[in-house]
Amino acid sequence: MLKRVQILADYQFGKGVGVQLFPQTSRFITSRRGGVRQVILDGRRLATLRAHDGRLTLGLSGAERLIRIMDSSRNRVIVRDDVCPFIAIGKSVFAKHVIQASSDIQAGDEVLVLSGDGTLQAVGDAMISGDEMVLSDCGVAVSVRKGKDQEDKE
Repeated sequence: MLKRVQILADYQFGKGVGVQLFPQTSRFITSRRGGVRQVILDGRRLATLRAHDGRLTLGLSGAERLIRIMDSSRNRVIVRDDVCPFIAIGKSVFAKHVIQASSDIQAGDEVLVLSGDGTLQAVGDAMISGDEMVLSDCGVAVSVRKGKDQEDKE
């Protein structure tokens, strides 16, 4: 199980990320059939394996680990500071609020939403590419799944 999620993390976030994101002490919540549902470390959810496409969605703990592990130019969306309180409670990120976005982001990718000073605000799914986020003035750029100030339902 561990090797599987490490390989998935390498595929999604870059070579070598999986081993650092999911250490040997990681635990798993499994389905009745034995498949991985969630990856837990120290009682906190790092990631969930989406059943419909087999990709990983990050919990806030996983996102915080990923920020420390991964190259600072990947999977990141930087937003204006005045909208951070709204994003932190789980509101969507609109393209007009995006200051900077990684050019490698494609629609459907797992992204980290950060304030201008690099503080994690939320995790979510990119609705458009990183280049479109920066160039567009309208529409949702990131559908936020979990904001840092949302009630903990993990």
